[in-house]
Amino acid sequence: MQLTVSQLSHSYANVQVLKDISFTIADGEIACLLGPSGSGKTTILRCVAGFERPSQGVISSDNEIITSQTIHVPPAKRNVGMIFQDYALLPHLSVEKNVAFGLHQLSRTEKTKKVQEVLEVVGLEKLSKQYPHQLSGGQQQRVALARAIAPNPRLILMDEPFSNLDVSLRNRLGQEIKQILKHYDITALMVTHDQHEAFAFADSIGVIKDGELQQWDTAYNLYHKPDNRFVANFIGQGAFLDGKVGSDGKVQIELGGLDGQILQSLEPLQNVDVLLRPDDVIHDDDSPVTAKVIHKAFRGADILYTLALDSGTRVLSLVPSHHNHAIGEAIGIRLEVDHVVAFTK
Repeated sequence: MQLTVSQLSHSYANVQVLKDISFTIADGEIACLLGPSGSGKTTILRCVAGFERPSQGVISSDNEIITSQTIHVPPAKRNVGMIFQDYALLPHLSVEKNVAFGLHQLSRTEKTKKVQEVLEVVGLEKLSKQYPHQLSGGQQQRVALARAIAPNPRLILMDEPFSNLDVSLRNRLGQEIKQILKHYDITALMVTHDQHEAFAFADSIGVIKDGELQQWDTAYNLYHKPDNRFVANFIGQGAFLDGKVGSDGKVQIELGGLDGQILQSLEPLQNVDVLLRPDDVIHDDDSPVTAKVIHKAFRGADILYTLALDSGTRVLSLVPSHHNHAIGEAIGIRLEVDHVVAFTK
């Protein structure tokens, strides 16, 4: 199913929470709405589900309008599955009966066959007689997924689906659920505030701030080619350095000239703020340029160093963890910047 949202706006009690949101999710694509709490992500999800009727805008499913100023298809008729943050399982029903709950249109034989099929896909066929309170968080999440995909929906909506799980389980289960959605060729839209979760799970990501869509793009482009300062700050880690555009169009910073592709439109002699990511600052013992280690965060395979330049300006550098330097030590660095991200002051 292709989902298209066009110029979506919504207000609660005269407070506008969504402002002219537009995006398209291709058939079979997994997309994510990413942003801080209160940015409007869940409201978009509720509008797509049909739980909210937006103030303005059009929502279409495969070019068929399901929401507009004159059309509002009820949630039950949208062929959309929903996975809630708290899973919303029925505690008095077994796993198999929870999964069968939305299959009223099937015969008993068809229903049993379908429940067995989806439980096998999510790896819970041996727990079909258990009740939700007897399951772990990850198992409950799988039941919620099985219940959502059992009616063969064209679209699945997920509201912070992994937020109640520990990090390792979140990562593993996210990949498993992604494979299941791809297996059934189901289009999906997830809401999260966790960018690592979004990066690992989604084909396309929309960054939302204060009810406005800042950028709809791949994870790679959001990180390396942000459209504005908010996206640059919100996605990943980095530091802004003072810079100036030379007469030749190149950007100069304290660490020298940048030869990478300049993404923004900049005029010569403009003062700019330049974003340096941790992977732009390379540790090099042979470099004549040095910086002092101010802080270090051990991450297993690598260490994230906070470094102070001669001016006192701080940058981040991601270094393989066998380069274990002490706080206060000066280390050699050099720049390796493919994409120059700079914003006018």
